Amino acid sequence: MTTTDAGPTVGPSRLPDGREVRKGLALLVLAMSQLMIVLDVSVVNVALPDIAKELHVASANDLSWVVTGYTLTFGGFLLLGGKLADRLGRRRVFVAGALLFAVASLLGGLAGSLGLLIGARLLQGLGGALMAPSALSMLTVVFAEGRERNRALGVWAAISAGGAAIGLILGGVLTEYASWRWVLFINVPVAILAVLGALRILPESRDARARGFDVPGAVLATGGLIALVYALVKGNDYGWTSARTLLMLGLAVVLLAAFVVVQRRTRDPLVDFRLFRSRSLLGADLGALFVGAGLFAVFFFLVLWMQQVHGYSPLRAGFAILPMTGFIVVGAAISSQLLARIGARPLLIVGPTLGAAGMLALALRLQPDSSYASVILPALCLLALGMGMTFVALTSSAVAGVPQEDAGVASALLNSGQQIGGSLGLAILTAVSTARTDAIAAGPPGTPAFVDALVSGWALGFVVAAGFLAMAGIVSGSLVRLPRTGPVAEPEPVPAV
Repeated sequence: MTTTDAGPTVGPSRLPDGREVRKGLALLVLAMSQLMIVLDVSVVNVALPDIAKELHVASANDLSWVVTGYTLTFGGFLLLGGKLADRLGRRRVFVAGALLFAVASLLGGLAGSLGLLIGARLLQGLGGALMAPSALSMLTVVFAEGRERNRALGVWAAISAGGAAIGLILGGVLTEYASWRWVLFINVPVAILAVLGALRILPESRDARARGFDVPGAVLATGGLIALVYALVKGNDYGWTSARTLLMLGLAVVLLAAFVVVQRRTRDPLVDFRLFRSRSLLGADLGALFVGAGLFAVFFFLVLWMQQVHGYSPLRAGFAILPMTGFIVVGAAISSQLLARIGARPLLIVGPTLGAAGMLALALRLQPDSSYASVILPALCLLALGMGMTFVALTSSAVAGVPQEDAGVASALLNSGQQIGGSLGLAILTAVSTARTDAIAAGPPGTPAFVDALVSGWALGFVVAAGFLAMAGIVSGSLVRLPRTGPVAEPEPVPAV
């Protein structure tokens, strides 16, 4: 059977090397795995208050590790995962990642302390970093270049984009009607099905041109980022000039400096710094870093405001944030239409500016008794519209600024940059908001005075987040220089948080 215009082949078909594969089932396995990876960024957000209550977590700084633990290792090991897949075999690395994801999810669901839960989330991120690039590579192997592959990639992109919305609702349903632990347990059968499907349906493949892989580089980079985030998160507790904080900051500097040295000296670096000679790629990656730093705060702080201050149920909180996903899609559609006409640079200025305006609207109007319909929803829609415009322009700038053979690496760098930026940004914003709350709190937790201080801290966090989004526009708008008629790239799915 051959591929028709109706979409990817459902029945058995032969690859160019003669192997037979059921392409429809292959796409189902790959899309299912991608959905699991993407929704695990957002699925825990609406469960955070329940996690804090059951595991006796009083500090928002500590609670933020449930989110950043996953995104740090996912972003830090994503490039290594792609190189391992090309060298060792894509199906093999995919299966290993899925098994690790399943084990980590089981451990997280059984966790009796925050430390164990964070450890499980770190392992989950590593499993996702092995699965995601392997799955995308296998998709390009199974589906022939042209209409067939484009349609398969369209399904992949739709699943990726929808994963954020599904995660919010699924997290709300599972937390409200079962337990927060089921937002992790649900991954176990899905991951096992992905493993069985991969072994049964997906062909093994590897890149004969692939050379080595830089494990030391990935370990140094991720270790340095974890040390930096730890210092930022615990700085308020230990004191910013305490020996512990300074030790972790020093360790972060040493590890990240060692990463740069290793990248410059190794034969097969994880990150080829020569790529950043492209102003467009550099601008796009820095823009993604600042966008991630600003955007993660919305979900984290608003979920806490909705559930801890306004008494929203987990499911209601998920539905309250859901409109943001729709406006991201609208913004992306607008950006896609305008990109070839006006170029990426205007969009990289307008998009983050709209996002920063939405964030500032939240910051200036957020009160304990703020109305969702008149305060929160309009600000979320404005923020999401700007972010949708920004995502498309960033991706187009990244891949158009490098040779075609480096487009995959450029896209992975963009994704890693946003995940890492989100982790660092959330650490900074929780530190800022906690310091503000502690400084002005005039009563014990639960009293109106403390709630006022809590909301004031979150509002200050939104101000800093708006600054991050503004920086995204300034940096990317200054560096990116592409012709108006440049190619319009299909946006890389950007996991929401």
